Amino acid sequence: MRLSNRTKAPVYNFINTLLLMMFFGGIIGFIIEEYKFQILGALSYLLIIIPVSLLVLFYINGRQIFEYDSDGEALHFKNRNIVPFLNQPLSDEFPKYKLMKFETVSLLFVKRLYVTISSKNSGSTILKYEISYLTQKEVNDLKFSLNKVIKANKERRH
Repeated sequence: MRLSNRTKAPVYNFINTLLLMMFFGGIIGFIIEEYKFQILGALSYLLIIIPVSLLVLFYINGRQIFEYDSDGEALHFKNRNIVPFLNQPLSDEFPKYKLMKFETVSLLFVKRLYVTISSKNSGSTILKYEISYLTQKEVNDLKFSLNKVIKANKERRH
């Protein structure tokens, strides 16, 4: 099964550009308000605070693009940001038989996928992926596919 939200990258780029424009517009509006008009008073700080908080929320949600491929004998995960210099892209590929378990965690706007794989050196390794920008249907499809792999691994061991 293949799962990807790469086609939504232009939407995320648009949102990112819009938020940056709001931020710079807020700074210009704040400067003009403070030195020219002085109408808003203390409320003029909202011209900076609101765009900054929206921008921080957008980036805290994590990497926007998530790709998953379970075709063949290996599982392949990719997780990257639309702004290339913000975070290092994650790319992991491992055989299906190494998958031990997985867990999804949701806290308000942030969703994470924790995948535990078996490792020769340390016994197990936990890989972390940010899936905040996946729809609920995509998350359910991902869970279904990973459960299928885990079930096949348990049958293979017994």
